[in-house]
Amino acid sequence: MPVRITAFAVVALMAINGVCFAQARVTSQSGAMGAAGTPQPLDLRVGGTQPDGTLPILSINKDYRVGANDLIDIEIMDLDNMKRTVRVNAAGMISLPLIGAVSVAGLTSQELESRIADRYREKYLQNPQVSIFIKEFTTERITVEGAVAKPGIFPLTGQITLLRALALAGGFGPIANSSEVMLFRVNENRVREVAVFDVNKIRSGASDDPVIKGDDLIVVQRDSTRTLLKDSVFRDILDSINPFSVFSR
Repeated sequence: MPVRITAFAVVALMAINGVCFAQARVTSQSGAMGAAGTPQPLDLRVGGTQPDGTLPILSINKDYRVGANDLIDIEIMDLDNMKRTVRVNAAGMISLPLIGAVSVAGLTSQELESRIADRYREKYLQNPQVSIFIKEFTTERITVEGAVAKPGIFPLTGQITLLRALALAGGFGPIANSSEVMLFRVNENRVREVAVFDVNKIRSGASDDPVIKGDDLIVVQRDSTRTLLKDSVFRDILDSINPFSVFSR
């Protein structure tokens, strides 16, 4: 008899959970609409909303600094359009034609462009035009936590966006609120700032997909409606199976 009750409870829980999720989706969609049925902008704590109500990219400028093992694309327009892809060695150096070894560790992209241009200007070129693109980062990390499948700390190799960062964490969990994804970033003054993004709008093309930078923290909020409904249904089933469960409340 206890086995039958347990099996029934599991089946009931699965069935009702499906209803809860469906109800939560309807509530979330209706909650995002104003009285006139028009989409309402989310709360944005950095930079304000755009005129169309969509969320802008975080207005925090934190330049990345080159580290060992980074992969860098270098283009020098005045040297027969020379293009090189070089790996920074353990000593923070790269090697380029004519000028040899160049120390690059700790430099931003703009600083690296200036350093290489200065080296070529010394003997070979009058006004070198240098373009730098950091193809792979090896010293940067991001953190994704909250209602995702695989929360954790992930290496940042190359430029990624919010959607790709969420994919690294396995996507949303079953009770995630995809319309409230928080992006925390520390600015140059060591002040933490935050913006909230609606991933549904990003997926539909209504909002830009923000670029993620090193040390960013992404937090996916739980959908409070789904959580309350799920907890309530689970408690009702426990009470129906065990009448004494009231004492554990």
